[in-house]
Amino acid sequence: MTRIRTLALAAAISFGAVSAALADEPGPDWISAEQVKENVLKSGYTAVAEIKAEKDHWRGEGIKNGQKMEFFVDPKSGALVIEKPVVE
Repeated sequence: MTRIRTLALAAAISFGAVSAALADEPGPDWISAEQVKENVLKSGYTAVAEIKAEKDHWRGEGIKNGQKMEFFVDPKSGALVIEKPVVE
């Protein structure tokens, strides 16, 4: 029974690692992270600290109107989809 649990746990961990790796890669038809940064800066951000590819969007953090914000960007159009203050 312990061997089956060990194998099941190993399989689950392996699958999770593969899924996470695939989720963090931009798609072939996505705009670049640099284009995302340019668009975000044009929309009123004064600094961009982080941009990461996620499953179906770009996600990042930056400063807008003196406040730390999290934003989500459409990966093909570059449009800001969601902006919200970062709660620390």
